[in-house]
Amino acid sequence: MTEKWVTFPTQVGRRTVLKATGATAAALAVTSASPGAPTPPTSPVAAAAVCTLTREMTEGPYYLDGQYVRADIHENKTGIPLKLTLTVVDDDTCAPLSNALVEIWHCDALGEYSGFVGQNGHTEPDNGTFLRGGVLTNSSGVATITSVYPGWYRGRCVHIHLKVHTNVTLTPDGSFTGGQELHTGQLYFSETITRRVAALSTYAVNTVPRTTLAQDSIYDEGGAASGLLTLTALGSSTSAGYAGTLTVGVESS
Repeated sequence: MTEKWVTFPTQVGRRTVLKATGATAAALAVTSASPGAPTPPTSPVAAAAVCTLTREMTEGPYYLDGQYVRADIHENKTGIPLKLTLTVVDDDTCAPLSNALVEIWHCDALGEYSGFVGQNGHTEPDNGTFLRGGVLTNSSGVATITSVYPGWYRGRCVHIHLKVHTNVTLTPDGSFTGGQELHTGQLYFSETITRRVAALSTYAVNTVPRTTLAQDSIYDEGGAASGLLTLTALGSSTSAGYAGTLTVGVESS
């Protein structure tokens, strides 16, 4: 099957994200009630959602400062489309954080990062910017970034690196400076979907043995709490690509 593009270093503490729905909170309330107590109404409990921090994970060795603020970071890289929708919320109140800069970076199909091409065994043009960049969240705390599904390199499962900044200053060259870094983490992909993607020709040329989620030394099987994306197909075939969504809880105060 042929892929197509559709236009559209420091280890830090591990933390969790939990967003309890009203139904979940109500169930907990019933469980903790004394025997014979009346069942509490669910509507007031729905407002009692609880948020805690998304787990932070290592920045890794491939971060570069001052990347472009842009919604499409794929440049000329081949691979299947990946459209990320990341919602940033305050961990204490669950309120969305607007105007926060969500920055990502990841390797290409061959496992190479821009600015470091050659370190994973391949030689290709390197402008230091491909598959890097970020966008400001809107009033609903949502950042949408278009890229390609990442490849892999020795010792790591398929992943994307993530930072969330506030109070950044946009520069005339389209980049950003300053601000406060609220979160450093990683995004992960379903092993079932990654196996399908790895079979496509653009990814199959990467002959490095692929590390699975279960084998990875950093991902801790924590699901969405540890950055596991919810993936939805963009079409009827794997080559059409995927949409990935996640709510990221950060400590904003």
